Amino acid sequence: MNDTVFQAVTLIIPLIIAIVFHEVAHGWVARALGDPTAAEQNRLSLNPLRHVDPVGTILVPGALALMKLPVFGWAKPVPVNFWRLRNPRAGMMAVAAAGPATNFALAAVSAVLLGLAIAALGTPDQVGLGARLLIANLVNLVLINVFIGVFNLLPIPPFDGSHIVQGLLPRDLAEAYGRLAKYGLLLVLLVIVVLPMISPQLDLIRAVVVPPVQWLSGQFFALAQAVSGR
Repeated sequence: MNDTVFQAVTLIIPLIIAIVFHEVAHGWVARALGDPTAAEQNRLSLNPLRHVDPVGTILVPGALALMKLPVFGWAKPVPVNFWRLRNPRAGMMAVAAAGPATNFALAAVSAVLLGLAIAALGTPDQVGLGARLLIANLVNLVLINVFIGVFNLLPIPPFDGSHIVQGLLPRDLAEAYGRLAKYGLLLVLLVIVVLPMISPQLDLIRAVVVPPVQWLSGQFFALAQAVSGR
């Protein structure tokens, strides 16, 4: 198996798992808090075909990874009608937080499984192709889930962090802030693509997202090492 195929296999599977669980978590929490919209549209399924966006889930993250740029992606958003929630403001924050929280939980589970795999099979330089694929997938499950969780907490529409901030603001400010959502794609492109091209000092992803991602990943890999006993 050549390096490109190996990288693709060990990136696509973790990306799909991370993004699908992230989206479904929004729908699960929304239903628990009174909004059954996702359930009504049959989107509370872990079947990736119901959630995968070929461009956002596979092509864009894969291209970014091969270019050694920060990896991010998206799925078809699970529909949530905040006004059907029993408490729209508090519910909005809980539904938004559910996605990143699920990613962090998946990272923790992946770290434990990584430690168990290394304890049973050995380190990547000691094992065959199948075991290396398993270990590499678990490593990327940690990294990708941490990155997606932190990235989505950015207070930029339409990320989850913006809904949390909107729920915390006074109502008049929340309404004004919510109107930024229609410019969400432009804001994302500005932050991720345009500003870093203007100046490295304006690369907010490296300045704001990368440090907590590195710290959290380090904690999870320390957990994996403790579980492995190596």
